[in-house]
Amino acid sequence: MHEAQQLRISDQLAEMDFAMIHDFLARHSAWARDIPAATLRQALAHSYCVGGFVGAQQVSFMRLVTDYATFAYLSDVFVLPAWRGHGFARQMLQSVLQQECWQRLRRIMLVTSDAHGVYQPLGFTQPAHPERIMEIHRPLVYQQSVE
Repeated sequence: MHEAQQLRISDQLAEMDFAMIHDFLARHSAWARDIPAATLRQALAHSYCVGGFVGAQQVSFMRLVTDYATFAYLSDVFVLPAWRGHGFARQMLQSVLQQECWQRLRRIMLVTSDAHGVYQPLGFTQPAHPERIMEIHRPLVYQQSVE
C-alpha cells in the first residue's frame, strides 16, 4: 500500500501511458481481455480520456465515448491494484462530472459488474426503464481471429 498522495488528473492523451493502459485492459480486466493494441489506440483516439498520475506515474484511467452534446458512455475505469483504496477513481470521476460540458449531457451511461458503490454516490442509478435498453454484445470478439 502506498502512502496517501496527491492525484494529478490530466485529459491530455499524449501524456497517457499507453503501454500500462493496454497491459491492464488486455491482461487484467474482465471487460477488454485480449483487446488488440491497434483497437485500443483507435478507441482512445476517438474518446475523451482521463488519466490519474502520482508524480510521473500513471496509476488510473477512464474514458468517455461521447458526441460532446447529448450522450456519453463511461468506459474502462480502473486504478492499478497497488494504488487502490485512495479514492482515485472517485476523484477522477468527480473531476470530470463537475465540468460544465458533461453536466449539459442528457445521458451518461456505464456498465459495471461490481463497482456500484463507486458510481451511485456520483448520481448514477439503475435505468428507469431497463426494458428499453438493447444491445449487441460480443464478449469474445477480441479472442476471435481476424481473417
